[in-house]
Amino acid sequence: MNNLSEADLTLNYIDGQWRSSSDGATFANINPSDTRDIIGRYADSSAQDALDAIGAAEKARYAWESLGTVKRGDILFAAAEILARRKEELAAAVTREQGKCLRESQGEAQRAVDILRYIAGEGRRLSGSTLPADEPRSLAITWRKPIGIVALITPWNFPLAIPIWKIAPALLSGCTAILKPSPLAPHTAALIVDVFAEAGVPSGVLNLVQGDREPGETLCQHPEVRGISFTGSLGVGLAIQAAAAPRLAKTQLELGGKNALIVLADADLDLAADAILHGAFGQAGQRCSATSRVVVERTVREELVQKVLARTAELTIGDPFSGGTRLGPVVNEARLVACVQAVEQAQRDGAVIRAGGSVATDGDLTHGYYMQPTLLTEVAPDSDLAMEEVFGPVLSVIDAENFDHALNISNSVKYGMSGTIFTNNRGHIYDALQKFEAGMLHVNRPGVGAWPHLPHMGAKLSQYGPPECSPETWDFYMEWRSACISFPA
Repeated sequence: MNNLSEADLTLNYIDGQWRSSSDGATFANINPSDTRDIIGRYADSSAQDALDAIGAAEKARYAWESLGTVKRGDILFAAAEILARRKEELAAAVTREQGKCLRESQGEAQRAVDILRYIAGEGRRLSGSTLPADEPRSLAITWRKPIGIVALITPWNFPLAIPIWKIAPALLSGCTAILKPSPLAPHTAALIVDVFAEAGVPSGVLNLVQGDREPGETLCQHPEVRGISFTGSLGVGLAIQAAAAPRLAKTQLELGGKNALIVLADADLDLAADAILHGAFGQAGQRCSATSRVVVERTVREELVQKVLARTAELTIGDPFSGGTRLGPVVNEARLVACVQAVEQAQRDGAVIRAGGSVATDGDLTHGYYMQPTLLTEVAPDSDLAMEEVFGPVLSVIDAENFDHALNISNSVKYGMSGTIFTNNRGHIYDALQKFEAGMLHVNRPGVGAWPHLPHMGAKLSQYGPPECSPETWDFYMEWRSACISFPA
């Protein structure tokens, strides 16, 4: 770190300076695996802090744009190497404040490094076109320019990778940015900003505003903020879209998911069971691409359920820093209560609990927000549990008569983040890839997102605006220009 103290990292970062919130307000950051551990008290920003960050971004904007993509890419390459050097520090921060198992945080840290390196390399590839001209001694060309100031509003479930996959293209494009992370993961965000500062990002180019609703609303409503990239809930995403629309500000919204994994009778059931366990209970089910519904042909349903139950019984719940732990806590008490309430409603709707179903309370688990890994069968396709996002380790198993029925059930929800099928029938694989109403598709492998250079995107109400983590993301951060140039004889 740049000779910073832990106290510095509890502050906002505006115009190259770590500073308290304008009114001195703070909020507590609590370890979800052990609520006795108060990580720190972080700046609880007001509208004025957001305005200060916008002013700093505006002041830095034109010098940063004029630097050019090659030199900006060099700074991002430096940031990637710093991030790689500090990834264990960052992974530990993720685990402590978000709760995912350390091995999962380490995987997220490596993904962040890979994404940053990929985006940095685009500094020599961002280009336009030379087109035919209608007149002699003339050229027609196109190129891209940054849209200006962008607000990056990020969630708590991937507090390292998601900010990186927004910050990196924002900065490479020449935009100046304000990061507003979830108040459930402020420390990781501060470390990320420190990485970019250490890499040489100039003052005002990347600003950090901690806090919750007030600074977020200010960023979304301000006329100088030309783009808002948000990852989070559908409700908040719709509010952001409504705030941006009157001034035609760009939005890039990655929202909820209710993802289905189809298992047909000819599938390798052991392979499917492994993927289900990873997709449903990895990161305690707190992923927009998590497997929350298994839609299985009725003839093999019970055999598949038994395989999943056997694997679920072997999951070790506990301290996410322990190497043997395979299921950590959910992020806070509200999420824990939501999981329990979803299971209780499912029972009222006729579902049957086959594993878990309640809060985990053994030993030291009483000091954290631990939910048992839960599997329910006899889930009606149109019930709340089958239709609405839970965002926890709660898995629905839904019976289907055949492939067409399974696909219809999978597509029946309002979301469309991820879709997965397990089968050896090539015709069904082709049809699934064509007909799945989801943005990220998987065949005979876990359905939990894409590789770093592939588009991260959903369909339907899971996504609005260009994808992330791919060349398509420049359609958000940049806009086109064209020129017709004549050369007199």
